[in-house]
Amino acid sequence: MHELRFDIRQSGNRMIGYDSLRENAAAARRLFLQHCANGFGGVAAAGLLASEGVVAPALAADASSALTTRPPHLPPRAKNCIFIFLEGAPSQLDLFDRKPRLLELHGQPMPESLLAGVRFAFLKPETALLMGPQARTWARHGECGLELSDLLPNLARCADALLLVKSMHTDQFNHHPGQLLMQCGRAMFGLPAMGSWVMYGLGSESQNLPGYVVLNCGRGSSGGASLWSSGFLPSTYAGVLFRSEGEPVLNLANPDGLPQSLQREGLDVLGRMNRRRFDELGDPEIASRIANYELAFRMQTSAPELLDLSGETRETLEAYGVDRPGPDFKGGRGGGPETYGAFARNCLLARRLVERGVRFVNLIHASWDHHSNLDRELAFNAGMADQPVAALIQDLKQRGLLDDTLVVWASEFGRTPLGENRNGDTQNVTGRDHHPYAFSIFLAGGGVRGGQTWGETDDIGWSVTRDPVHINDLQATLLHLFGLDHLRLTHRHQGRDFRLTDVAGNVIDGWLA
Repeated sequence: MHELRFDIRQSGNRMIGYDSLRENAAAARRLFLQHCANGFGGVAAAGLLASEGVVAPALAADASSALTTRPPHLPPRAKNCIFIFLEGAPSQLDLFDRKPRLLELHGQPMPESLLAGVRFAFLKPETALLMGPQARTWARHGECGLELSDLLPNLARCADALLLVKSMHTDQFNHHPGQLLMQCGRAMFGLPAMGSWVMYGLGSESQNLPGYVVLNCGRGSSGGASLWSSGFLPSTYAGVLFRSEGEPVLNLANPDGLPQSLQREGLDVLGRMNRRRFDELGDPEIASRIANYELAFRMQTSAPELLDLSGETRETLEAYGVDRPGPDFKGGRGGGPETYGAFARNCLLARRLVERGVRFVNLIHASWDHHSNLDRELAFNAGMADQPVAALIQDLKQRGLLDDTLVVWASEFGRTPLGENRNGDTQNVTGRDHHPYAFSIFLAGGGVRGGQTWGETDDIGWSVTRDPVHINDLQATLLHLFGLDHLRLTHRHQGRDFRLTDVAGNVIDGWLA
């Protein structure tokens, strides 16, 4: 703690006036109380958090400790996660959840009893008709007999590694709230994302790259940076958006004519100034700022090396489809032909990131929001994702990384079994509206028991009939795979303890290998 003293100066034979002395005393009291709050209070908070096993003492006292590793609560199964987030919601009825009965009922109205009290984003339920996936064929794959549509031929070869969950459900039916719930645990702004919580609990194993990296392609998600924010946690835990080509992080490289030695000297001066301010205020965000500057300096060497794929074999590049041309299809929600190569490159970069110790990679593609032209646009998107995601799973397995790298394919919700009839427009009956009551995801590796299908939906895919899984259950299980107890991983903010799963969430033991 700083020494507190009064600065009583003389002017000739006169002391400073009483009012000035009183002002100095008041300032000294404020400084003393400030240091009590930031010093004694910080020590007490650190001790309490550490004694409860929530976080290590260093984390509670210094935000820059994001760059150090910390022990988990439980024996971990996973060390890394690649979370593939397909914004907009792929149609589970055309990819994962076969419904012969829905095909038989194609063009018929849905029972009114199922529509009571249901809200839709655009669909008009009074005139909506059931829409079966007429363009799809299905087959069983692997020893487990996993059933997938013809749009996923490469993932079909990974069937025995996949845990297909057909019984997901959510509370939200619009994109941004649904994306916030999936990524942050609640449908509200200002909360840390999953990757931030994992970093908060375990720290980073990489000293030269961020522990949480975001790779983006396509049109960009409607949720934007709110999906990888650190919220009320220090900014060292936020996701860092990487570009797949060119400069990996904007403004990372030095301007022309600035030698690295001069930049190092400038950072040293800036660091001393920030540490001085931190000593005065005790604000953990200043410690985060210091750590972020230092990490950016080290990334100037490590990030360009990450993007250099010249060391990858031709077989690996071809397996991911890095150089493959996309179909000449314009106007689709998933992006133009160049999206095929960009998404494939991101999948390969995700593997390279976890190899270099990055703990959480969020790979985002938008959009799968097929309110119309479903058959053609879904085929485009599935063709983009199927090959590189399958290559990623197989590549991780061949390198011995799949056992402790969790791969997740997910979205914010699913698509309705009703054809969309927005405003009575018959041109939109080729698409599906948002559907929160039942959708599908899959997981692989990272301690998950593959080769199984979890949960069921009814004959038309409207609602879950067995083993329902809420998004908070998924999050609780993901943290458990990392060795983190979602009930104990908390952070006190504005007078209450927050956690990723808020007041819900259960670990699903049946998913664990």
